[in-house]
Amino acid sequence: NTALYDYCPEVIAAFRRRGDEVIGHGHTNAERQGDLSEADERALIAACTERMRREEGRQPQGWLSPWISESHVTPDLLQEAGYTYLLNWCHDDQPVWMKARNGRILSLPYPQELNDIPQIVARKRAGADFADMIVDAFEVMHTECAKRPLVMGIALHAYIVGQPHRFK
Repeated sequence: NTALYDYCPEVIAAFRRRGDEVIGHGHTNAERQGDLSEADERALIAACTERMRREEGRQPQGWLSPWISESHVTPDLLQEAGYTYLLNWCHDDQPVWMKARNGRILSLPYPQELNDIPQIVARKRAGADFADMIVDAFEVMHTECAKRPLVMGIALHAYIVGQPHRFK
């Protein structure tokens, strides 16, 4: 979220030092992108994109909507704003091209299963069990990569996995 620039500049600085790619994620998770009108959604994307351009010195390429909330025009608006990929869809382990009204945009699969919110919070799995799931998924997908390229995403949230009792 662009709020990180205001409230967590040290986190953004660490991302830059490591050379991480910073992607768009709205202003805040308090706002569901899919509930906005097309004009308001376009304005949200434009404001976040401009802030990121100013802070990072370049156009962001990827976007994950707040709450993974998407309207029927989100892919169109993102592609029109210069984004090349989005991460809103929980689908196959391979990226897929989505049609947009003025071209196309790549959909990278969002990890709904390898995600600390549903696993630790909703399903009450222990941190160690979640870690085992990640290792197991990696081993299977690494073997499958001999046949085709795959994307393995892991969704982590600092307020969940960042708890001291889960560090180990």
